[in-house]
Amino acid sequence: MPAPSAQNEIVLDQFTKQAEAYAALVRANPSGTLAALLEAARPGPDDRALDVGCGAGGLAVALAQVCGEVTGVDLTPAMLDQARAAQAAKGVTNLRWETADVTALPFPDASFSLVTSTAMLHHTADPAAVLAEMRRVCAPGGRIAVADLTPAPGKGPAFDAIETLRDPSHTHAMPSAELRGLGERLRLVEQSVRAFDVNFPLESVLATSFPEAGVLDKVRALYAADAAGGADALGLAARVEEGRLMVTYPMTLVVWTL
Repeated sequence: MPAPSAQNEIVLDQFTKQAEAYAALVRANPSGTLAALLEAARPGPDDRALDVGCGAGGLAVALAQVCGEVTGVDLTPAMLDQARAAQAAKGVTNLRWETADVTALPFPDASFSLVTSTAMLHHTADPAAVLAEMRRVCAPGGRIAVADLTPAPGKGPAFDAIETLRDPSHTHAMPSAELRGLGERLRLVEQSVRAFDVNFPLESVLATSFPEAGVLDKVRALYAADAAGGADALGLAARVEEGRLMVTYPMTLVVWTL
């Protein structure tokens, strides 16, 4: 796994290239992730919320429609441009954006009552350090809500291998127990856990992928072979539906309190 500084460079490179296509993918394929997080985290008008690794801004914009104040942070300026466009489309004004390293959030201790992240930890070199930083900026009695990729036990190595091949910014997707263990070691109090799946046409996912030339053809072939074999060796339930190769990303949402 790359060192944190090297990983940041990979993330910047990949998500600068991905920004427009990634935002389009999320808009065209709405999942239950956002609704599940909003239901579990219970944001309200008294909350000051922080979305860490906010990407194209979908969660932060949704939070801004119910919270008093929201900040979204991301390492990649091109992703924040997409987030600002999402904000403008909804006309919310109680929302600001900052470029920041998620391992060194530019806020004082206990600044927020709600701290969130979605599909971010598997792009970091040290997810434990990221969650510790999220804990630092969360106020006593506040909530931390994290949703991330969580492959089934035993399928993690193959899952990581295919995802890193497709997207070089991928580091490691933790099984649910590993994700929950991060919070336990930080003495966070687990309030709820929910597992769910996010389904995409493979070609829509590959449209957001920018590995070296020729790699995507290899990725297509690996998924097609997995779908044909029916063993789900890659951990993404590859299958053909109505003539399209589909994949399913398993995710877990955990909400903790301080």
